[in-house]
Amino acid sequence: MTTVVALLAVIVTGAIFLGQLGRASETQARRVLGRQADLVADLARRPGALADLRDRDNRLRADLARAAGAQQISLVVLGPDGRETIALGAADGRRVPVLSAATRGRLVATSRNTVVRTAAGRRVVVASRPLSGGDTLLLIQDVSVARRLMVSEGRRLLVALVVALAAATVAGLLLARWLARPLRALAGAAHALAGGRRDVDLALALPAGGPAEIADVADALGGLAGALATSEARQREFLLSVSHELRTPLTAIRGFAEALADDVTPPAETSRAGQVILDEALRLDRLVQDLLALARLDADDFPVDLAPVDLGRVLADAAEVWRRRCAAEGIPLLVEEPRGRPVVVVTDATRLRQILDGLAENALRVVPAGAPIVLAARAERGGPDGPAGLVAAGVLEVRDGGPGLTADDLRVAFDRSALYERYRGLRPVSTGLGLALVGRLAARLGGTAAAGVAPEGGAAFSIRLPLVHPGEGAAPGEGEEPGDAATRAVTAFRPAFARGGPDDTRR
Repeated sequence: MTTVVALLAVIVTGAIFLGQLGRASETQARRVLGRQADLVADLARRPGALADLRDRDNRLRADLARAAGAQQISLVVLGPDGRETIALGAADGRRVPVLSAATRGRLVATSRNTVVRTAAGRRVVVASRPLSGGDTLLLIQDVSVARRLMVSEGRRLLVALVVALAAATVAGLLLARWLARPLRALAGAAHALAGGRRDVDLALALPAGGPAEIADVADALGGLAGALATSEARQREFLLSVSHELRTPLTAIRGFAEALADDVTPPAETSRAGQVILDEALRLDRLVQDLLALARLDADDFPVDLAPVDLGRVLADAAEVWRRRCAAEGIPLLVEEPRGRPVVVVTDATRLRQILDGLAENALRVVPAGAPIVLAARAERGGPDGPAGLVAAGVLEVRDGGPGLTADDLRVAFDRSALYERYRGLRPVSTGLGLALVGRLAARLGGTAAAGVAPEGGAAFSIRLPLVHPGEGAAPGEGEEPGDAATRAVTAFRPAFARGGPDDTRR
């Protein structure tokens, strides 16, 4: 490609220069022929000079014919009427160029250097000078003869262009190799990364003094390699954690199932063995469901059905279920319902209930007997800006009186398996996926999840969602059906949940 670019540059330069050289050669030819015409005109103005030129045996005529022929110039004298009275042809036996009557008429009694066409259509350079008695001297030279200077200069130009093309080709090849060498090194490093190697040092693969842009590419590729290594390490840790969690219930199921199959379980223990198998199967099912939900959260087909939802109603429905479960464990359940008008948010009620159940189950697992669990819902004015740029938010909160979390725990509370790895064996923990699922679901619903310290002494987990303001769908107006208010609310707030453009608003 560099050779092609150099060749095109040479062709364009040569074409432009040759055009300029052609015009310059014609200008130079007119100037030289004009000086010769001045000399011949001075000679022809002498007394009796024209008569000598008409005498075929005169020496002056012979000398002028010989001098003009050496330069391939024709000498013509026009009478006052434009007729040729004297015509001395050029050398090599060529005839005197024949000018048309109109051209001769324009040249009579003029003093100028110009280019005209002959009667045969040839272009010639003509220098005209007035003589005494109304006669006019013409010196005529063919343009092709005048351009001989251009031919010699063109040859020199051609040699120069060939040398320039050769130099540009060599320089282009060297430049291409200089640019391609680090690119080939980067390509080799990329292939090594694709092959599974993560110890490729891109700084060593690049030659010193390479282009800065390629160094930027190398830095980006190095960052990609680091990100791949980090991602793969996290995947390995995650797989180890999941495999451990899968192995625990499977071991219990297998052990009790083998005991039942071998008929070594006493009849009185059969019911208990079956209950253990059922509990472990349910635990295994929850783990698989959490894994599937996490895997689908970033997929386009993950269902999110947006509609106005009353947080007080969601809280009441959940409290009815969790009150019985907490009572069975000796845990008091407190419910803090919103005060005043309903707290309405635009969200997916099913997914929001999934978040609330997950947080309540985590609290029930760690809270000691007698310590409370609190389910709360409220409207928060003047809080952090929501995804739609709203200041108000609806908050759903789960607090407990358990062991709580440290400041460092709060920073990684929603990272996958972070708390699981820290407290495995120290306190009751689940699969390590529940809080990660809560954080991802909250973000998918257009809200935020936060972790903090509860007034009851344990942990507090809250979900903030954009609040439907009064007049924007919180309650139907006068003469308006509730369905109309819901439609307006969804229409007003749906853009807050669209992540990539109009096609994503269906989520």
